[in-house]
Amino acid sequence: MITRASIVVALLICAALLGGRAAATERAVDSEPLAKLPLEIEGWTGREARPLGDDVVALLGVDDYIHRSYFKPSGAPINLYAGYYRSQRQGDTIHSPQNCLPGAGWRPVESSTVTLRAAGRDVTVNQYLIQKGLDQQVVFYWYQGRGRVVANEYANKALLMWDAARLHRTNGGLVRVMTAVTPGRDAARDVTAFVSALMPSLQRLMP
Repeated sequence: MITRASIVVALLICAALLGGRAAATERAVDSEPLAKLPLEIEGWTGREARPLGDDVVALLGVDDYIHRSYFKPSGAPINLYAGYYRSQRQGDTIHSPQNCLPGAGWRPVESSTVTLRAAGRDVTVNQYLIQKGLDQQVVFYWYQGRGRVVANEYANKALLMWDAARLHRTNGGLVRVMTAVTPGRDAARDVTAFVSALMPSLQRLMP
């Protein structure tokens, strides 16, 4: 397993070797609005959640985002947030949920990664159990763009610089899926099933 220290070293090496090439002009990438994500996804029905405040959107620096809740008749809602950046060269970079969720009063109780089958391939994403007071939620999140799904924040930054130099692209985004833990329900199983159904549509919208 790659350690965090190894990833940091690789990141610094990439910065030294590729910094000049990464400064090249950004290659434009065509993408559709995230709002085109289907409202019906394999039995889940989506509804628009409360829009983020202008101050929050400005802080995130996203070029596009979607915030929805998806429901099944027999289950609790699953909340989806996806934020997309056309370019991450000018200081607008992805904010990790590891920083944002504690700021909203949620503390991590457990953390791990989970590998699931989605869009015909195995992908690894972060899985967290968070708590505020007596309430708990299961959270899956990952970084997506340029044909990759990446769980590790440091690996994502290293790959971002590699792609900036090799492809002249820094487009990408963050996807976060979360749901409440309720008695008699396997929340992690429900989120896993939803993410597997969601991935094919996201590949088109987050190129």
